[in-house]
Amino acid sequence: MLKLDNINTFYGKIQALKNVCIEVSEGEIITLIGANGAGKSTTLMSISGIVPARTGKIYFEGQEISSLEPDQIVGLGISQVPEGRRIFPNLTVRENLDLGAFLRKDKAAIHKDLDMVFELFPILAQRRHQAGGTLSGGEQQMLAISRAIMGRPRLLLLDEPSLGLAPLIVQQIFDIITQINQENRTTIFLVEQNAYLALKIAHRGYVMENGSVTLSDTGENLMKNEEVKNAYLGV
Repeated sequence: MLKLDNINTFYGKIQALKNVCIEVSEGEIITLIGANGAGKSTTLMSISGIVPARTGKIYFEGQEISSLEPDQIVGLGISQVPEGRRIFPNLTVRENLDLGAFLRKDKAAIHKDLDMVFELFPILAQRRHQAGGTLSGGEQQMLAISRAIMGRPRLLLLDEPSLGLAPLIVQQIFDIITQINQENRTTIFLVEQNAYLALKIAHRGYVMENGSVTLSDTGENLMKNEEVKNAYLGV
């Protein structure tokens, strides 16, 4: 479904990604783990066209998307939930969700997806008329994920969904991610510092160090890998 072929991304003269090669098959949960500053978020932003790769190519369902604008990439079926949530704080929960469906014209299906989101996250249904900025951190993360789902993406990019959340909320978010993958048949590319939870739900994983992919395997095998255990799992 998604292929990154020798991606090199820069911020000015500073190289953030070095010959990154990643593949994602339809229906998978893929996770990318690594330390702060390893290049994980930049990888997602290169896919989304926010920080375009300087060299290399990115393909989505066989079509090269490396030179497309971010809105065109969203239109193809890729949605990103950015680090830090980036909801619209002055808009209501419902208005944030409506913006997620901005490119869609199928009103009946949009209404159906709205019901589905409220079923996934009942607290959002209760707060639908409340300003997004008044929600708790966990509720804002739920809203950010829901806003992306409203675009009915085929590939969902999640950037650090557990950041700054209480453990109980983190577990709830990860349960929902698995549910979205299984019930909605949405392919998921997950960037996450909580390597244990990420690898636990991922079909496959990649390890990134200093802008390069250094290791890839199944999520289960990476959890057993001594290097991964010592560096990222605290074992």
